[in-house]
Amino acid sequence: MKSMRAAMRRSVGAVAGILLCLLAVGIAADALYPPFMGRLRDHSTLVLAADDSVLRAFATPDGSWRFPVRAEDVDQKFLRYLRTFEDSRFGWHPGVDPLAILRAGWQAVAAGEIVSGASTLSMQTARLLEPRPRGFGAKLIEAARAVQLTWRLGSGGVLDTYLTLAPYGGNLEGVRAASLGYFGKEPAHLTEAEAALLVVLPQSPERLRPDRYPDAARRARDKVLARMLAAGALDLPAYQAAIAEPVPSRRLPALSDAPHLAERLRREMPNAAVIHTTIDHGLQRKMAQLLARRVTGLEPGATIAALIVANDGRRVLSYLGSANYFDRRQFGPVDMVTAVRSPGSALKPFIYAMAFDDLVVHPETIMIDQPMRFGDWAPENFDHLFRGEVTAREALQLSLNLPAVTLMDAIGAPPFALKLANAGFPLHLPKEADRPGLPIALGGVGVTLEEMVSLYAALAEQGNARALRFVTDQPTAEPKRLLGALGSFYVTRILEDTPPPASWLASGNRRNASRIAYKTGTSYGYRDAWAVGYSKDYTIGIWVGRPDGSFSGGRMGRDAAAPILFEAFDFLPPSESALPGQPPKDALLVGNAELPANLKRYDVGPALAAVERPQNRLRIAFPVDGSTVPMVESDAPLPLVLKAEGGSLPLRWLVNGKAVGSLPYLRQAQWDPDGKGAQRVTVIDATGRSASAEIWLK
Repeated sequence: MKSMRAAMRRSVGAVAGILLCLLAVGIAADALYPPFMGRLRDHSTLVLAADDSVLRAFATPDGSWRFPVRAEDVDQKFLRYLRTFEDSRFGWHPGVDPLAILRAGWQAVAAGEIVSGASTLSMQTARLLEPRPRGFGAKLIEAARAVQLTWRLGSGGVLDTYLTLAPYGGNLEGVRAASLGYFGKEPAHLTEAEAALLVVLPQSPERLRPDRYPDAARRARDKVLARMLAAGALDLPAYQAAIAEPVPSRRLPALSDAPHLAERLRREMPNAAVIHTTIDHGLQRKMAQLLARRVTGLEPGATIAALIVANDGRRVLSYLGSANYFDRRQFGPVDMVTAVRSPGSALKPFIYAMAFDDLVVHPETIMIDQPMRFGDWAPENFDHLFRGEVTAREALQLSLNLPAVTLMDAIGAPPFALKLANAGFPLHLPKEADRPGLPIALGGVGVTLEEMVSLYAALAEQGNARALRFVTDQPTAEPKRLLGALGSFYVTRILEDTPPPASWLASGNRRNASRIAYKTGTSYGYRDAWAVGYSKDYTIGIWVGRPDGSFSGGRMGRDAAAPILFEAFDFLPPSESALPGQPPKDALLVGNAELPANLKRYDVGPALAAVERPQNRLRIAFPVDGSTVPMVESDAPLPLVLKAEGGSLPLRWLVNGKAVGSLPYLRQAQWDPDGKGAQRVTVIDATGRSASAEIWLK
């Protein structure tokens, strides 16, 4: 008896020793011959939206679309079908399924040929990581690697690897790339038919490609569905609906949402495999559709760029460097968000804000819009007319040049540029300029759309400037003081009261409930048309022009860019005001009469001698005297625009002796005709001079 127990102990010890030796050999082999995981790491660079949907993907060096994916991101019905169809005991075996091997061997002996395989998902994953020619030796290596992978990664890690590397035809690899390529959606929500097709495609990806062999793909898919029905994983109504669903007949184009931003971030982050942006994918697509529609009204070679930012944290929600990235006739690949262009009048609000902060003027201060000379430079207004006495508020709303230049002269161009540079926004001076000068006020400097949106977002945050955020893991930049709260408040009130663009009003598109503070700009030669606006929560910038910098045919910011700006705000939740709350405690909310004596009137002083210029004769430019004007009739007659030239502002308009409402410092008005026939249009200027036109409406 003792000898038997001793023999048993020796046998157990021998077995334990053998097992320990095998374990030691296995550990050593695992350390000496680790599995090659290069294909798993070498996946497509993905640029994702804020909700983790794919904006843009870049192919791997070998040209594959290989997207990383985890089982938790895939529809559960697909995973259930995959286990049922490919490896029903996955997760229970160590990588090799002994029962499947026995079953396959028995069937082969009974039939005299191979009937079914014993390859597990783990073995298939090993083959995907290290492809080898088919053969018995390769099968043994795959089996060993399968056990090794399960040991190292666990069943969950093996499944994630399979889902990332499984072939789906052409250069599509992984269930995520296949779902996006064939169905145009993430694999988190699949129909029964879609799940079945994605399960079977890796068995023979080229022979079953639905874009090339739809009949073969359908038969293979239906085979999976029949198996699911037989296994009880699918009920009869769901099965019948699934087999009636068509298979996709083509591959969808490569994802290309936010292509300019994607390429920019890839250059800036070359080692990042996945880049998580702050982009709102739905908003990005809406803006792309808006720009695609709007660009059709522009001349060849012209395009549009747009940038939308959430003021809180400066998250970039939409980024379009052009209206059509793929249209090279419109220089589509050029990113106009980062291109340096002339701002026209779009920097004027910051001149006024600094002047308000320094108490040089108040919004109700009287300023003079008249010919002046600054050394050898005698700037003019855009329309070559002068308005005489205007308030600072009116001068900014009307974008008058002379008042802006006089304020720039008062605060100094170099200090103005230095404040912008200290806040992180250095101006791009012309090559011939050795220092900032007064022409900055009228657009004689370079800025980018990105910089312009950042500057206007500072107005919405009481003068605090921050860099924009493009990726989610980028911390919100620390604020840098650009303007005071007082200047920001005054400017915002003025820009909020700027009338919306006439073409937007005439279109009847008045869905937007936001109070928008906005400013337009037009550069010399109509090269650049700008509109930048902000509400309490969002800032939007629109640029329209020709990327090659050539002249355009009279394109202006208020006509070309501002309507797009207002349409873009329609996509966002409304804000009641662009003002950041209560006015600063030092704000003077009074009229000119209640201002301190030093703020009632801004005198430019003798250094700026007025340039003598004869007063233009007051006349009606439209409608022309003696003309016949056709009425455009719809449900109601459309307004008729009345335009005057010359004279002294403000102007008063009369038609047939009845007053026509108009803004006091504009040279045009809108009149709603009340009938056809003879009409007498009269305009009277501030000095009492008048001009009339006799017209006939038909």
